[in-house]
Amino acid sequence: MSIIEKLENNERLNYEDAIKLYDLDLFILAKYANRIREEKHGKKTYFNINRHINPTNICKDVCQFCAYSASRKNPLQYTLTHEEILEIVKTSSKKDIKEVHIVSAHNPNTGLQWYMDVFKKIKENFPSIHVKALTAAEIHFLSTEYNLTYEELIAKMIEHGIDSMPGGGAEIFDEKVRKKICGGKVTSQQWLDIHRTWHKAGKQSNATMLFGHVESREHRIDHMIRLRDLQDETGGFNAFIPLVYQTENNYLKIDAPLTGVEILKTYAIARIVLDNISNIKAYWATSTVKLALIAQEFGSNDVDGTIEKESIQSAAGATSAKGVALKEFVDLIRNTGFTPVERDSVYNELKTW
Repeated sequence: MSIIEKLENNERLNYEDAIKLYDLDLFILAKYANRIREEKHGKKTYFNINRHINPTNICKDVCQFCAYSASRKNPLQYTLTHEEILEIVKTSSKKDIKEVHIVSAHNPNTGLQWYMDVFKKIKENFPSIHVKALTAAEIHFLSTEYNLTYEELIAKMIEHGIDSMPGGGAEIFDEKVRKKICGGKVTSQQWLDIHRTWHKAGKQSNATMLFGHVESREHRIDHMIRLRDLQDETGGFNAFIPLVYQTENNYLKIDAPLTGVEILKTYAIARIVLDNISNIKAYWATSTVKLALIAQEFGSNDVDGTIEKESIQSAAGATSAKGVALKEFVDLIRNTGFTPVERDSVYNELKTW
């Protein structure tokens, strides 16, 4: 049976099938990806009103692709105090944020309770705000640094008010690529094990894939299939987020970013392959707002949120440092022919704009 016949019949694709998708014309891919998108979500494009907080850039790990860590090209080290973090949340709460997204470097100097107590303080002071925090890479770091099992650390996270996990740290699961770009960091199997443990605790998370660096198309498909397998097992992933690699201020020395065609093909293929993950997010902080909106025609149904301030992607050249104003965000979605739907962190619909 040909790949087109399988797409027409809406059959689940295996690894070999999925590789062939990249050979299809972009607009053929768009047709099938958009069909799935519309079956699941109609013309809705989801976003949330959120605030990103990056509490520290001091990092024990050395990742070739990172422009954020102060131990590499960024000499300006910082660690926010709990008071500074709470003041940020207080200021953002007046803008009706529904989520704080807290991700940072792997700082060996702060202590485990520095991490845990700030989540507890946020929850105590702002009980209605969803706390999304600690990537699997951060969890592995804290687990190793403080001699805790993943289960023990996850229990502490839940006890201290963390509601869901972001999907960062996945990068690319292929072990050879991983060794080159982020050797010493959480392994692919450990990343999957951590999310499995989180899901078994009754919690939900997101999943990411960093693409556009030294990986191949085959590596991307392998990454998606591994996520699909875990989702079959746990059902705990809310969204898949393909992160477009930013080329500036790091050690990988990639000559040129991916073309828009390659990025859109990857979004569309993700929608087709990941039949059991409901949402595909075109994270505008890595793709640009314009391309994220175009991606809504290629299988994506989410553009993330207003963000307010972003430090990690912008350190590598993204134009995401100051976020996007709510009205502008809503108008942009509406003007592209989609219906802006504000959601919470686990995709409950809050308001149709």
